[in-house]
Amino acid sequence: MKVLVTTLNAKFIHTSLALRYLKAFCEKDFDVEITEYTIKDPVMNVVSDLYQKAPDVLGFSCYIWNIEETIHIIKMIKKIRPEILIVLGGPEVSYDTDYWMERIPEVDFIVMGEGEETFHQLLTEISTTRKYHFVYGLAYRKGEEVVLMPGRPKLKLDDIPSPHRFKEDLPSLANRVVYFETSRGCPFSCQFCLSSIEVGVRYFDMERTKSDLLYLIDSGAKLIKFVDRTFNIKRDYAMEIFEFLIANHRGVVFQFEITADIMRPEVLDYLAENAPPGTFRFEIGVQSTNDTTNELVQRRQNFMKLSRTVSKVKNSFKIDQHLDLIAGLPEEDYQSFRKTFNDVFELGPEELQLGFLKMLRGTGMRKDAHKYGYVYMDHAPYEILGNDILPFTDLIRIKRVEDVLEKYWNAHRMDHTVKYLIAHEFASAFDFFQEFGDFWEGRGWQKIGHQLEDLFTRLREFLLQREAKNMPVIEGLMKLDYFLGHKYKPRKIWWDFTLEKSEQNAYLKLLAEQPELASGDFHLLRINEKDLHKHAMLEVLPFALQTYLQTGEIDSSSQELLIVHFPPDAQLPASCYSMPLHQTATV
Repeated sequence: MKVLVTTLNAKFIHTSLALRYLKAFCEKDFDVEITEYTIKDPVMNVVSDLYQKAPDVLGFSCYIWNIEETIHIIKMIKKIRPEILIVLGGPEVSYDTDYWMERIPEVDFIVMGEGEETFHQLLTEISTTRKYHFVYGLAYRKGEEVVLMPGRPKLKLDDIPSPHRFKEDLPSLANRVVYFETSRGCPFSCQFCLSSIEVGVRYFDMERTKSDLLYLIDSGAKLIKFVDRTFNIKRDYAMEIFEFLIANHRGVVFQFEITADIMRPEVLDYLAENAPPGTFRFEIGVQSTNDTTNELVQRRQNFMKLSRTVSKVKNSFKIDQHLDLIAGLPEEDYQSFRKTFNDVFELGPEELQLGFLKMLRGTGMRKDAHKYGYVYMDHAPYEILGNDILPFTDLIRIKRVEDVLEKYWNAHRMDHTVKYLIAHEFASAFDFFQEFGDFWEGRGWQKIGHQLEDLFTRLREFLLQREAKNMPVIEGLMKLDYFLGHKYKPRKIWWDFTLEKSEQNAYLKLLAEQPELASGDFHLLRINEKDLHKHAMLEVLPFALQTYLQTGEIDSSSQELLIVHFPPDAQLPASCYSMPLHQTATV
């Protein structure tokens, strides 16, 4: 019996931890093959590949991001291989399971909930007596009837063999995200989240966890994302893993989902002192700062404590933070969400993820949707289309905020410019992203692509139309951001150089002869005139660069020469320096 398990990942760099658990648990008795695709792969290509692999049992791992594409594949493969047995599993089909069995008659079985033991027992029955009524946690067909078996007790996690030791994964470890879990379950009851359904938290053995992590590090993994719903819920366990990774990281990056308002001060102090810069990333779900909203969705959160944690982590300059928001939660109208956005943006996260409420199957939020007048998509991802206090017109406006936020903040293409605009030109961060988003859509730019320089020219057009107060300073910051956004000396710019070519040449000659005229450590670069022509760019700034970089203040009392150096090997980022403008630097 040939068994194949598969899924459609959101991106090629992603990997499915679920499939590897199934293979690890079943391989002692069954030969299980893993193959992965993406939601962007043409359906015919996927079906053709699956057909040629000729499995007897074909299992799909299903999520909101892939269920609709998965259904197309199932219907096609069943037409050309009607004898194949189709098994579904995963969070998307573990709830409302009778709906899925009715909607997709081509499906023979659905594994509900934690799947390792259920899938193994199912394969055992398929290959022997086919008495499926013995398999707890299974949905199956009995003639025209759909039978839903009771759920099974939770596994002891250490009974599951490691999913990280397959030789076939080694060649691609460095180029893909490795997902890793140290626990299952969540202690919280947030009604919009599937994790609220499972009671209690179970942990894998610490020594096993360390052994697997060390194996992945030694085998060339570059990014390991922990999928624990609240990594830091058990202080001692989390602390021991932090200490272990700091001692053994070897350049690997580790990402964790943490609950910031329960982070202990001694843990923060330890990380601030010992964490190597860039080794850890924290993802923190804030979702809303509206107390009424949080109470309605049973989300326990102390925003003051959360803010202290985020600020302390940020001030350590060791750990990047990714903060999440959800638009559309109960009793959060447009103005309330504006406040939530500004509250969180003020914390200065490296990334602010703006998502929209999804009515996931099995959640309390979906069951109570009628209480708040929610309307939402019939099919995955079940995103809301409005409720009693947040109509669709407000949702699509917030969508524009999300679009510009991604392009201009999360991508970090012009941090200096955006920070200045929010501080000096707009009432708040939200207002900047909203007004620019409205302008962006009004110009129809959402319908066309863009290159890097387009982002600068479009922002400039918006600010000119808005009659921004200090365009010379803003344009100076935009030029600085544009230069610093390149690893190599840019071949084209989106403005006309302030200096004539002869003036640039004279300044490059002066810098080669008297490098001490420039700020900072420029003289330590020891660059000759020829290399300056190759690897440096000059522009005039209408403010004092070093004052701005050190204090954030704009001193416009005099102009300065901006000098940007691009290292030839691009191993280090571009660096910027300044010097006073000299009248003698002319030809």
